[in-house]
Amino acid sequence: MKATGIGIDLVEVSRIREMLERHGQRFKERTFTAGEIAYCDSCAEPAMNYAARFAAKEAVAKALGTGIWAEGVNWTDIEVLRAENGKPSILLHGAARQHAGDATCLVSLTHTREMAMAQVLLA
Repeated sequence: MKATGIGIDLVEVSRIREMLERHGQRFKERTFTAGEIAYCDSCAEPAMNYAARFAAKEAVAKALGTGIWAEGVNWTDIEVLRAENGKPSILLHGAARQHAGDATCLVSLTHTREMAMAQVLLA
């Protein structure tokens, strides 16, 4: 497996909590897929889980070398999935999928009540 990109991002949970409070459903629907929203809203501390997914999306965009909104990649082109055992994975759609080509994304997420972090390896 040859790495073709790497990305990392760190997000303050309070920043995402503020966005959720200020912009609510509009922020959710612009930034997250329906599946991500359903999962995060079912959690005891939704802001922590939204923050981890936000960080993952940023990390994917860095690994792709596109950034968000550049080269047609938008937030919902990057989806964070969660297996039954809790293992996260990335599913790419649209322009993000086109930029990734045959590569897959490996992802690691972590969070505390204050910070959320994600690292992505494109291989």
